[in-house]
Amino acid sequence: MSTSFSCRPHCAACCIAPSITSPIPGMPDGKPAGVPCIQLDENLACKIFGLASRPAVCSGLRASVEMCGDKRETAMLWLTRLEEATQPS
Repeated sequence: MSTSFSCRPHCAACCIAPSITSPIPGMPDGKPAGVPCIQLDENLACKIFGLASRPAVCSGLRASVEMCGDKRETAMLWLTRLEEATQPS
């Protein structure tokens, strides 16, 4: 069972590790895995958080103990592995 909690400040693993195939303001073709989203600011916070222009995949992602772990590196590894496991063969 997944336990939700607030995002870790200055992490942005979910804005870097996964690919996003839908348009993002400033990235009309989405973004490849491992590339930081153009909407990250200098503090690794989302500039379009809560706005209608934020992709649905981003709005639907919820921080959890399983995904985020206890540090940013854990989240990056978990999300990178998920990205690799869900790629078409």
